[in-house]
Amino acid sequence: MRISFSHRPRGSIVFLRASLCLLLAAGSSVANNHARAQGGAGSPPALQPVPPSDYNIAEEPTVRAVAQVMPAVVNIATERVVSRRTNDPVDELFNRFFGEGGSYQPRETRQRVRSLGSGFLVDADGTIVTNEHVVERAADMRIQVTFADGTTMPARYLAGDRKSDLALIRVDPSAGQRPKPFLHIDLNNPSPNLLGQTVLALGNPVGYNSSVSRGILSAKDREITVDNNVYKGLLQTDAAINPGNSGGPLIDLAGRLVGVNSVKMSFTSQGTPTQGLGFAIPAKTVAAKVVELKAEASNPQQANRPPTTADNDAPAPPSSSGGSRTTSTPVTRQLFGLSLVPASGGSSGRNNNNNSVSGVTIADVEAGSPADRAGIKPGMILVRVGTYEANSPARIEALLKDVPAGTMVDFVISPGGRRLLGGLTTETVTLRARSSAET
Repeated sequence: MRISFSHRPRGSIVFLRASLCLLLAAGSSVANNHARAQGGAGSPPALQPVPPSDYNIAEEPTVRAVAQVMPAVVNIATERVVSRRTNDPVDELFNRFFGEGGSYQPRETRQRVRSLGSGFLVDADGTIVTNEHVVERAADMRIQVTFADGTTMPARYLAGDRKSDLALIRVDPSAGQRPKPFLHIDLNNPSPNLLGQTVLALGNPVGYNSSVSRGILSAKDREITVDNNVYKGLLQTDAAINPGNSGGPLIDLAGRLVGVNSVKMSFTSQGTPTQGLGFAIPAKTVAAKVVELKAEASNPQQANRPPTTADNDAPAPPSSSGGSRTTSTPVTRQLFGLSLVPASGGSSGRNNNNNSVSGVTIADVEAGSPADRAGIKPGMILVRVGTYEANSPARIEALLKDVPAGTMVDFVISPGGRRLLGGLTTETVTLRARSSAET
């Protein structure tokens, strides 16, 4: 039997080999061409930007909102003079070793205190909303506002409310280069304030003008306590709020007002550090308070605070209306939280030289009142109001009966046998007369 072999398998193998070579050559050519297109073999692929015709950064919602609102945001710089009367330690030492006959007048020291904050325009006339704690004691001092374009103009205090921590100031257009009408935020079109919505905090943190931070609306109706003052109904946000942001606007991506930046919480009451806890006053609260403060400012009695006793050494003058409070509650209690009684035995206390100190006794201090926040305690002696001797409670009532809310009044206090800080026997404490709404 003869076996013969076919030549077909050999031809098939040759064909397969040729096909494989062609495929490898084609693959190598494609790879080389792709490598050359990417700038060389082994180079990472280059990101291809979106053509400008397809995407405009200026149309981003955040960019549009900031461009819309920032012209209405201002930096507020305040400057005031703090005046204190103290006994000179050298005089005290001299009297201690060489006798008690010398009579020395307390020495007065003055110090300029500057602070920074933010605010924003709310009408075309140049009215600015900010926090009361930003301008609280700058009513009779210098207030300068700086706009986003660098224009600086003077401003004056109109009215404020410590309970809500809101205040109004107004720029003086005649003293600057910026003409009316002013670009401003519309308080009648607030944000709906929905949880989770994007918010932007605008202002001047630590003096860095026209800064923006971004976050969300984290919570509503929060209550916090700051310096024994309780603030309710606040908004919570994780947008960065730092010193200097106070008084600036918190807005949504449509440029509508969410609230007024007010405070951040850096530590809990137990000292635990926190992050992303900022608080703002809701826009609806702001709108209502602005109407109230404008009405107060339109009253000549409230339009400007009288000069402080620290500046002219005299208590505030009576109001132009000549009216007085008719309630039976003592004026010192209404305005400052102080209850006074006559000194027993005709002498209220003694100083470090064992000399008699005339005055009236502070019998009680209302919790949370201006006197309480200033550290005044029952048993201390009220020696003078401005330069007027505190001879009796009736005398003090007569001096203060027509003092408007918001007036800054100097009280010279003696500890009544206890020593104040630094061994001083008297200290001048400046208190702000509160309104009936704050009592």
